[in-house]
Amino acid sequence: MISEVIPNLLHSVPVDDTWITFDVNSFTQNFWSSTFDGLTFGAIYALVALGYTLVYGVLNLINFAHSEVFITGCYGVFFTLSALNFGPSAPRLGFWAIVGNLVLALVVAIIASALMAVIVERVAYKPLRQRKAPRLAFLITAIGVSFAIQYTIYWWRGPSPEAALTMFRPLAIFDVFGTIVDSQQVVIVVAAIILMIATDQFIRRSRTGRGIRAVAQDPDTATLMGVNKEKIIVTTFIIGGILAGAAALFYVMKIPSGVQYNGGFILGVKAFAAAVLGGIGNVRGALLGGLLIGLIGNYGQVLLGSSQWTDVVAFVVLVLVLIVRPEGVLGSSLGKSKA
Repeated sequence: MISEVIPNLLHSVPVDDTWITFDVNSFTQNFWSSTFDGLTFGAIYALVALGYTLVYGVLNLINFAHSEVFITGCYGVFFTLSALNFGPSAPRLGFWAIVGNLVLALVVAIIASALMAVIVERVAYKPLRQRKAPRLAFLITAIGVSFAIQYTIYWWRGPSPEAALTMFRPLAIFDVFGTIVDSQQVVIVVAAIILMIATDQFIRRSRTGRGIRAVAQDPDTATLMGVNKEKIIVTTFIIGGILAGAAALFYVMKIPSGVQYNGGFILGVKAFAAAVLGGIGNVRGALLGGLLIGLIGNYGQVLLGSSQWTDVVAFVVLVLVLIVRPEGVLGSSLGKSKA
């Protein structure tokens, strides 16, 4: 009886032998376009990854609510540009008018994300620190706060994505082996790299940055030396929120219809993977990890013939790298970074 049923069941299941391909020709033809798109997404991942790596460096805490800090910034961008009459089509405005509007949206996104980051730290994490709660309590709280913010937005805005907003029409800047690099890609990558270099130099050279590294290395000794640990912790969350707000502007610029209540979840997971890949707690590692995750995901999607493989390939490579080098590519922690 069983021998008759099993073949019938197998025949009744539709088998699609095209669900995965290995198209080297397509990869070769689309190599440069995949590279530039991968760098663009990777720059966004890297900005969000910096928030994860800074908080981990100071508190040894994986702040899973950081993805909601990011999506809060996305809503800040959406509401600001909607109020300025941006819509699905690119606005007919002059260059400086568009720049002014985008700067305003950036400021609002940064304020929204930084404010959300501080609220999360003060409401969720500070009481746990005061009670000397175990690490597991912080982890569970981070996950709970993430879902609480996510479904508050769901209750407020509903499950559907917000209307698409196009900030400007991308213009061709230069050509690389027949592949056009447009103004949108250049703006996102260049601006993100400038922000990341500025953050790295701030951490390494400023007085506050030295305080952050001191608390990351030995919080008790740093307190004895006069460092205000609570102020440093809040500052760290604010910096992460600022970078998440900037990433939000670039994300909406790249994906005009990407503002949704759970829109930060997958991107947050990728950003966390980028931080781990580069070396969790390493500022420069977050930059490297973000760019690598962006490139690997895009290459995998082209090589395997479907965008569904973008995340799978990126995380498989992450696991393989961590098996070989568990501390990540660059590996040193924030507290051990040199001035």
